[in-house]
Amino acid sequence: MRPSTVTRRTLLAGLSAAGLTACARDYSRLPKADQVYVLKAERRLLLIRDRQPIREFPIQLGFAPQGHKVQEGDGRTPEGLYWVDRKNPNSSFHLSLGINYPNETDIARAEALGVDPGGDIFIHGEANKPFDKNDPDWTAGCIAVLNRQVEEIYARVLVGTPVTITA
Repeated sequence: MRPSTVTRRTLLAGLSAAGLTACARDYSRLPKADQVYVLKAERRLLLIRDRQPIREFPIQLGFAPQGHKVQEGDGRTPEGLYWVDRKNPNSSFHLSLGINYPNETDIARAEALGVDPGGDIFIHGEANKPFDKNDPDWTAGCIAVLNRQVEEIYARVLVGTPVTITA
């Protein structure tokens, strides 16, 4: 399913239902997501289950978010199809879910350019950096959410879950 195929009505209905259950602090009882969509331009992360959105979160990105990540230090958040390849309960950023960047395509692109593609791209919490709407993009290329939000994402997203990141 492409993010553009999620209708506004479906999105709103799914988010309304998710909002009622998201008040619980015991996130382990909530349904697991089977896909994650990151919409960079809209600064949103969607959790999807059975092709329906079940939860939405505002996000902050790399300090130079436009375009696909090409090399270490460029401040971009990658674009493409990835998956969650690890979870870190002891992250410096509260909790984190690792994304398998760079994939084979990213490595080949970087090699062709003679650069290091970088790595360690995560969905993570705030750490010591509060969520500031006046400073919307501060990470080195990761996807940041509030600590209470990453707690829910961490509980609802399993290792192996596909992550689609769009421009």
